[in-house]
Amino acid sequence: MEINPNSHQPTGSNSLSSSLGNIQRPGEYLRQIRIAQKKELEEIASVLNMPVKTLTALEQDDYTALPEATFIKGYYRAYAKFLNADASAIIQRFDEIYANDTGLKANHALHNSPIKIMGKLAGSKSGRNRTWLKRIVIAAVVLLLAWLAWLALMAVQNWMSSNKDVEISAVTNSDVEILPMNNAVLTSGDQLSLSFIRPTSVHIVDATGKVLATGRQASNLNLSGESPFQIRLDDATAVSLSLNQESIALSSYTVNGKAEFRLSR
Repeated sequence: MEINPNSHQPTGSNSLSSSLGNIQRPGEYLRQIRIAQKKELEEIASVLNMPVKTLTALEQDDYTALPEATFIKGYYRAYAKFLNADASAIIQRFDEIYANDTGLKANHALHNSPIKIMGKLAGSKSGRNRTWLKRIVIAAVVLLLAWLAWLALMAVQNWMSSNKDVEISAVTNSDVEILPMNNAVLTSGDQLSLSFIRPTSVHIVDATGKVLATGRQASNLNLSGESPFQIRLDDATAVSLSLNQESIALSSYTVNGKAEFRLSR
């Protein structure tokens, strides 16, 4: 039921008179009705989807804490409707006191408002400039991180390249006999001879599965075993090889400097 501000409640009634007097302010009028109805500001704020501080400013008729008059009227209408009060009388009273309080008409334009400046609308030129500035900064940071990552990768690759020559090949089969990397005692069978112009890793296994030599080698090797031999040379250009005193050309077995092949007499 909507309350008529020009009517009066019967004497002795527990409810507050809904008459908006000539000197009564609309916010105070609504506050008294709310108290009479035993409603809390938080409850009303939740229903109207309106901040509690906005309702508090309305009840206190504090127009300096609110936006322009058009919005204040909208707030009053919603609040009055919730309390079943006469919104038209409240708006009429607001027009009278707003002009007296602020020196402005209740329908003044927003740019004339003595209230807080609302700020530029989203999508304004300054807002777009800030957005582009953020994007440029982010792009610069990403490029810097990518450049630092590339430098780190190059440093790691250079370090690995400089230490490549110190790698040592490991033999995974623990029961394979590994001969010392010096001249082996010549026994019956085929004879392998290797000479080196610089250190490199070798791995040589004969037909019986015997490991004749493995690891990094720099001095000459004379090996004896059963052919065919399985031979791996990490730097074939550093090695001269002969089988039974017959020189073996390694160029046909070499790919990217490495040679891995099977050699028989």
